[in-house]
Amino acid sequence: MPHIKPLAALALAALLAACTSAPPEAELPAQPAQDPLMDMLNNHPSASEPPFFNQAAAPVAQTGFLANPNVQAFIQYQHQHNGLPLDYLNNFFAQVNYRGNLISTMNRPATTQPWYKFAANNSGSLKISAGRAFYAQNRAAIDRAAQQYGVPAELIVAIIGIETQYGKNSGSIRVADSLATLAFDYPRRGAFFQKELGEFLTLAQQENRDPFSFTGSFAGAMGMPQFMPSSFRQYAVDFDGDHQRNIWGSVPDVAASVANYMKQHGWQTGKPMLIGANVAQETSPIQALLAEKTALNHTVGQLRQMGVQPLGSVADSEPALLYRLETAPNQYQYYIGLNNFYTVWHYNHSRMYVTAVRDIANGMGGGL
Repeated sequence: MPHIKPLAALALAALLAACTSAPPEAELPAQPAQDPLMDMLNNHPSASEPPFFNQAAAPVAQTGFLANPNVQAFIQYQHQHNGLPLDYLNNFFAQVNYRGNLISTMNRPATTQPWYKFAANNSGSLKISAGRAFYAQNRAAIDRAAQQYGVPAELIVAIIGIETQYGKNSGSIRVADSLATLAFDYPRRGAFFQKELGEFLTLAQQENRDPFSFTGSFAGAMGMPQFMPSSFRQYAVDFDGDHQRNIWGSVPDVAASVANYMKQHGWQTGKPMLIGANVAQETSPIQALLAEKTALNHTVGQLRQMGVQPLGSVADSEPALLYRLETAPNQYQYYIGLNNFYTVWHYNHSRMYVTAVRDIANGMGGGL
């Protein structure tokens, strides 16, 4: 998910929630135009994932990287299990810079905004008009990616727009510095960032690039779509045929990478993301639905039986979830999220983020 740009506090809320993969602590509003620590915070650690090197030791801020026992354990693991050369690893940690300011950024208290403020800042008319201009300038590449992956062009544009203002704000911090600092001096998310650092060192070798040439957000999310290294390795695409997956400057690569991410996470071509709903009364069952974590645990038919009336045509058999957004102080609109809603939610674990993406896309004529 996927890293601080405008609306930094809101961005941090999402950071600690997606993008864009350590497990979120809570579902919080999205980070607009920022790292999908969305995607960053997607996947729960499992037995197959690397261990978390966190033995009692002086912090890297005091020891430096190479003298730190956790870094040494990480180096040995990456060499033995992932085949990374010791010289490569030692040279990396001899040159990487510690960025203590990133720790304070990560620890900054997160605040949230109600939907009516979030929407005004992130999916309003200016964002939509900028999206139309970006699409007009890059229509051929975006349409080709949309057709190949079965993902609407407007959705691809909306993701790029909400993540990085259509590529204008993708971050300028060295990814090597941010990931190394957070991997070894931010224990609350250390397991996640150690995993991403390992992914990053591997991808730099695979891409035959100097690891210090990559730039991104404060939490290591990269390029116009703000991919974390693990997402880059899995979903980034060379779509312009130059043998590089350039998510920083190649719109064909960016469009195809976003579309590939959506397709691989279950996007269903031609299906809507969400529909509005009426709820006559917030009964105890409805309140329980609204309090559930985001997942497709019910069907539209089951929601109907509990008093939820869809404001549109949708099959009762469709997997679904119910949520609400505050459209004015103490006033709420209810929505039914469907499969494609859940697909985009994997990119950033925020219902407001997903709804804003849908609104940008629909403002461009997407019909999602």
